[in-house]
Amino acid sequence: MASATNSETAGGAHPGYPLTRAQLLQMYRYMVLARRLDERMMTLQRQGLAAFVIAGVGQEAAQVGAAMALRPGVDYLAPYYRDLAVNLVFGMTAREAMLNALGKRDDPNSHGRQMPAHWGNRERRVVTQSSVVATQLLHAAGIALGARLRGEELVVFASCGEGSTSRGDFHEALNFASIHRLPVIFFVENNGYAISERTEKEMAVPHVADRGRAYGIPSAVVDGMDAVAVYQTVKAAADQSRRGGGPHLIEAKCYRLWPHSSDDDDTRYRPRAELEEWAKKDPLVVLRGRLMEDGVAADGELAQLEAEVEEEVREAAQWALRQPDPAPEDALGYVFKEGG
Repeated sequence: MASATNSETAGGAHPGYPLTRAQLLQMYRYMVLARRLDERMMTLQRQGLAAFVIAGVGQEAAQVGAAMALRPGVDYLAPYYRDLAVNLVFGMTAREAMLNALGKRDDPNSHGRQMPAHWGNRERRVVTQSSVVATQLLHAAGIALGARLRGEELVVFASCGEGSTSRGDFHEALNFASIHRLPVIFFVENNGYAISERTEKEMAVPHVADRGRAYGIPSAVVDGMDAVAVYQTVKAAADQSRRGGGPHLIEAKCYRLWPHSSDDDDTRYRPRAELEEWAKKDPLVVLRGRLMEDGVAADGELAQLEAEVEEEVREAAQWALRQPDPAPEDALGYVFKEGG
């Protein structure tokens, strides 16, 4: 899989798109990979082999579109728990994702010491997170300030769900980043529900992006089911932030097609008719159809890509199941100061 994600580095764009044909296929592949990994992880959880799954099904377009607008290895990620697809764009492999889901010793995110979907990788500049939502937004502002003081040209991508924007951390992070004109992209994946509470019960304004005005931060609302639209929106904001344009607040309107987590029963709080209507806008189906309609790829080529991803995920799961669990005698390592 190609590592370049910016259209400037990959040749001319495909007609009608800001991305090349290779990048568009890469975009679709990342989305399919994230979906198939989530599906396999949920199967393993139902089989009693994985403890917990919190998936990003329905939000793949928002995540992949945003991540492909960034610069892996240069920019920092301060992700939230659903951001599997963001991490895949930044270099996480299917095997590593499975190690994380199964809590294995060699999981590069936490070596089995945190819950699944608590991402972190020093080499890839992915900032480790806690189970407390929105704290990563403050960390992002601090990292961006450090980069500014060192004269580094980068952005920090900090994502969260819309429920997190009701916490004080969100407002403090935006205020601090705005005052110091820090290169932070605050990216809100608004999937319509904070666990079981609808957006209108979470805030009195129609859009999270409306809140940026109070802090003097440029804001945008984008269709989070459209990966290309998200790419364009985040790319423009990131380029401006790199040039000293300060922070941006971007709200991607998407929808969570699965329950909040493997422990959630969403039939208790959202109508089936609503879910069925949103399922018609499944971002994988939409992008696949668009690529075919616009002559980017034929059905057979996309089917082959999907088959390759299926095999990659199957192999990754089988391999990860054979890997060692954390040793019980190491449970207190890195919790207290080591002796010696």
